[in-house]
Amino acid sequence: MPRHDASELAIHLGREAEAVCRHYLSSGHRAGRYWLVGDVQNNPGRSMFVRLTGPESGKGAAGKWTDMATGEHGDLLDVIREALGLADFKEAAEEARRFLSLPHPEPEMTRAPTGRTSSPASGSPETSRRLFAMSQPIHGTLAEIYLSGRAITSLSGTTALRYHPRCYYRSEAHSPTEIRPAMVAAVTDLTGRQTGAHRTWLARDGSGKAAVETPRRAMGDLLGHGVRFGTADEVLAVGEGIETVLSPRQVLPRMPMLAALSAAHLAAILFPPALRRLYVIRDRDPAGDGARDSLVARAASLGIEAISVSPVAGDFNDDLRRHGVDALRAGLKDQLHPEDVRRFMER
Repeated sequence: MPRHDASELAIHLGREAEAVCRHYLSSGHRAGRYWLVGDVQNNPGRSMFVRLTGPESGKGAAGKWTDMATGEHGDLLDVIREALGLADFKEAAEEARRFLSLPHPEPEMTRAPTGRTSSPASGSPETSRRLFAMSQPIHGTLAEIYLSGRAITSLSGTTALRYHPRCYYRSEAHSPTEIRPAMVAAVTDLTGRQTGAHRTWLARDGSGKAAVETPRRAMGDLLGHGVRFGTADEVLAVGEGIETVLSPRQVLPRMPMLAALSAAHLAAILFPPALRRLYVIRDRDPAGDGARDSLVARAASLGIEAISVSPVAGDFNDDLRRHGVDALRAGLKDQLHPEDVRRFMER
């Protein structure tokens, strides 16, 4: 297939990026301006992200995708070829032309009702900010009970976390809406502006996560941003999950930390301008290893010292719950720069 034909098809597919993803990557879901899925073969997961908006071509174009677990990347023609197991790009082009000939309605989440003023989409940054503003501080709530059950009891500097006693939950787009308690986290950019929110729905007694299919969900503009604990300058520690990050913070309460919320988002975080040392809080799984390697390489290319910090078990919350604070402190002390042990470690 001539290169210009492939480029033209990729542009047309990019204009229908969300419809393409919903059809060929149906195991995934939309998160802000991205579609998250396990991989280009449409396996469940969150390590691959597809841009749903952007210019028609070049850097950041709509339809461009990256799998942070493998380093693979491409456009929506590649998605069609891989998802369907097609032999070559000629077959993929034929399938793309067939798909583009079909009508594709505007996505429900962003379509405004005819004749009415448009309101923020349910997954928009505006909705995220409204949800966080309606939530309350976590002290004395089920969110505090939940974190305590995860051995996270020191909550200084956690204003990014709040509690909502009646947070909406739907298992699928057309399922009935339920009302459940939830821990709500603000996702912010480097300036501190809230761009999204993360919800952890809780059991009604706070003893754990709610017994629903997906008890954790994020919304808004997430890529490059995260849930921040403390203000980063020269030193920052980053990890995937909120509990994973809060666990080492039990013995490093003054070290700025960020929870990126997934392996894909961890690999894509934006660095503070003054950053000179980055700690990557590792999860022991393939997606976590891929995200770590990508992040470490990107930091090194910018002259930032990157140090991978590894748990004994699957993640640092496992270590904290199984072995306690003293063992966690000893394990971290051996992995930190001596200067940061003196500066940040709880005595």
